[in-house]
Amino acid sequence: MPTTEQILAGLRTISNAWRVLAIFWHVYFAALSIGLVAGVRPSKRYFGVLLCLPLLSVSLVAWLSGNPFNGLVFALLGFALIYVTFRFREEKIQTAGLWPVITGIAMIIFGWIYPHFLDTPSPVSYLYAAPTGIIPCATLSIVVGFALVLGNFRTRAFATILGITGLFYSLTGIFQLGVKIDWFLLVGTILLLSFAFFDRRRT
Repeated sequence: MPTTEQILAGLRTISNAWRVLAIFWHVYFAALSIGLVAGVRPSKRYFGVLLCLPLLSVSLVAWLSGNPFNGLVFALLGFALIYVTFRFREEKIQTAGLWPVITGIAMIIFGWIYPHFLDTPSPVSYLYAAPTGIIPCATLSIVVGFALVLGNFRTRAFATILGITGLFYSLTGIFQLGVKIDWFLLVGTILLLSFAFFDRRRT
């Protein structure tokens, strides 16, 4: 079992060694965001799969970086959510109400600039190279944000699977690794689950 110091060192190494991949995922999420703002409304299945791809990226990077635990967890998470999305009805995505959208945007911004692990002399680098798409909490934050904006696709299954994983990684980050900014992911995940289970329109 790796020590806390080894886990933190591994995340820092990934965040700096895989910077080009992180930049790609920033462009990817920017394209999704611009599409939503422009009124593009693909099917739930299609957009759900698009949200799962960054999770599988975290899995791949973890395997290649010698972290089989994160590799396995994010592989299971990604494929479990893909399975859920293939059970969606043939409907177009819809944005949620005001408060879920506001919360979701805040989570997207947080995941986008996740200010930890990346070694850089300029904070500007976080705008395009923060480790989203390559390490767990940054990626979970931005995916949770999109799920909130889209009302969890009107299904509790998506929120439950994503939420349980978010709770585990945020609590681990806060209390085991001492990454205090993961409180933001914890709060966002709790709100994700709350909006999902207290909305009677969910299935």
